[in-house]
Amino acid sequence: MTTTIQISDDTLELLKKYKEQTKAQTYDEVIRNFMKMKDYAKSFRGYLGKKNMKFIMKDLRDKKDRF
Repeated sequence: MTTTIQISDDTLELLKKYKEQTKAQTYDEVIRNFMKMKDYAKSFRGYLGKKNMKFIMKDLRDKKDRF
């Protein structure tokens, strides 16, 4: 079943760019990809708990480790 939706010209341009970049076949596929990303991001909310940023960054590489 095909449905027509109204979107702004700016939104259409964004959809076209994303479709081209991801080599999606249809705009439906582009929209579904966006919806999947939202669900994926939502599933990781709260993963680190309520720790402060200093604690989270503590064991990451220091400036001396960079080259």
